[in-house]
This record gives sequence, C-alpha cells and structure tokens, in this order.
Amino acid sequence: MRASDEDRQRIVAALERHTGAGRLTLDEFAHRVDVVSAARTLDELAAVVSDLPVETREEKQRRELLLVFAIALVTLVLLGVGLALR
Repeated sequence: MRASDEDRQRIVAALERHTGAGRLTLDEFAHRVDVVSAARTLDELAAVVSDLPVETREEKQRRELLLVFAIALVTLVLLGVGLALR
C-alpha cells in the first residue's frame, strides 16, 4: 500500500523522539529521514523503524503531560509579563 505524506510525517516524528531519547545519532537520524522521504510504500516506512522499540502508552501519556505543563508555564510567564507592564 502506498504511503501518504501523513504517514511519512508520523515516522519522522517517531525518529525525532528516538533521537531525543538517545537511541539514534544525528547521522542515523538524517539517513533515516532521507529514506523516509524516498519511501513509497508503508512497508518501506515500517522498515525504517523496525529495529526501534515501540512507544508505550505510558510514554505517550508522559509526553502529553509534559506538553501541558510547558503550555501552562508559558501562559504563566506571559501573564506575569503582561501584569508587570501594566
């Protein structure tokens, strides 16, 4: 089955997470992104991440929680700056 742009973006996002976790070097990341860009089928995309662990539900929840905290922190900083300027 042919891969869509969304499929490619999903794989690149997974590669970014694995690179951030230290499972891939920047050179490996760059090489795999090149392969993803050239991939035409879902099987070709699956091969790019086949040697990497599958993200668990707990890891996804942890990442989402960190995102919520980051958004809350940015909001508080902006509110503080706004109040300081008044």
